[in-house]
Amino acid sequence: MSASDNIAAGPAPDRDATIMDAEDRLRPEFVERVLDAVEAGDHDTARKLVEPLHPADVADLIELAARDEREGLVKALAEIVDADVYAELNEHVRETLIDEMEPGQVADLAGQLDTDDAVAIIEDLDRDEQQAVLERMEPDDRAAVEEALTYPEETAGRLMQRDLIAVPEHWKVGQLIDYMRSNDELATDFWEVFVVSPNHHPVGTCKLSTILRSPRTSLVRDIMVEDQTLIPAEMDQEEVALRFQKYALISAAVVDPNGRLVGMITVDDIVHIIQEEAGEDVLLLSGAGEGDINEPIVDTYRSRVRWLAANLMTALVAATVIRFFEHSIERLAILAVLMPIVAGVGGNAGTQTLAVTVRAIATNQLTGSNRWRAVGRELRVAILNGLTIAVLIGVGVAVVLGSWQLGGVIAAAMLFNIIIAGLAGVLVPLTLERAGADPAVASSIFVTMVTDSMGFLAFLGLATAVGVVR
Repeated sequence: MSASDNIAAGPAPDRDATIMDAEDRLRPEFVERVLDAVEAGDHDTARKLVEPLHPADVADLIELAARDEREGLVKALAEIVDADVYAELNEHVRETLIDEMEPGQVADLAGQLDTDDAVAIIEDLDRDEQQAVLERMEPDDRAAVEEALTYPEETAGRLMQRDLIAVPEHWKVGQLIDYMRSNDELATDFWEVFVVSPNHHPVGTCKLSTILRSPRTSLVRDIMVEDQTLIPAEMDQEEVALRFQKYALISAAVVDPNGRLVGMITVDDIVHIIQEEAGEDVLLLSGAGEGDINEPIVDTYRSRVRWLAANLMTALVAATVIRFFEHSIERLAILAVLMPIVAGVGGNAGTQTLAVTVRAIATNQLTGSNRWRAVGRELRVAILNGLTIAVLIGVGVAVVLGSWQLGGVIAAAMLFNIIIAGLAGVLVPLTLERAGADPAVASSIFVTMVTDSMGFLAFLGLATAVGVVR
């Protein structure tokens, strides 16, 4: 989809308050009215209700319907649920609807979309279904989609659009304007024209505003900007998003391994990527999988249960530490009451550091150049936090339980565990990154294991060593 479509067809300021709430969401009463009309077979009323909606809102309506209601809803709104609506749909919902279509219908749908949106629809099909759909597409559309599918998932090659305008640098501005006006096959939504060499390597760009304000006799090479950000086709989409953010790009050229221009990426696609990647990192930290409420239950179960099983294994480490001190706990039961406090606060401290570290890695704020400086910073923060919390818990325990010795023990254990938590929160994701793994994936499980086991060991060990337990 193009950014200009979104801007031009975006929500109007005077939207019907019976349809949308103050936060621009479909009202439950409106959704019920549409679904009731469909169930009653009154498709005309359903279409009349939905017709004023933007394609993104129609997609929301379909997603809000129950799974067994969606197919009937889409059939009732067949004239409204077009390619733009499918492009806006949640991928799990879209996949379910696509599975009910004939290959020819999917091919017609894909042919109406930009290449990146067509690829998003086709890439999730089985190989045989993909081939059946591709065989029914127009030759040019098919070639573009097949080329995109050769690139790895979540890369610039899958994300890019093939429809762009590229011209040689020896052209004149008037020649370029006439070319854009006379050629009906050219892209209709773009912000800049790419200038290429004879072997189709990008050598510069011309903004539309510059073209329109330049004399027709000016050469393209004289008005183009040579400095541009080129995106390798195999670059990960997260890195692409970081480049757009860093250099404030509206669009960027995509090049193949030989440096030839093969497509472009526009900022509207990047907005979606930034949202996806940000949510993905948060979910990976918790081991929650995709975290999509439309994901099939079996897939959600599989993605979550393996991390819960891993968590069970790491929890056994903390349980083993406790077992070493079971006699101390038997003699002074208050230890069993206090030790979860040490582990719990340490776990929270580790999670804070972990969240900051993973975000810094994801946004390229934390690299090999400042790795140890970041570790030192988090260590200092941990010491300050540890001293503050240690004083509070130590004085509190001493006053409430009447034992300054026990207060000193829990204060020392708390300080130790928060320092360990701070180090674990920054070193675990850094270690995973250096090992080539995603630092967001289940780092929290390992950090929790460290903070629990070290917290129990420090508190129970100190209590036993200093003679609190007799």
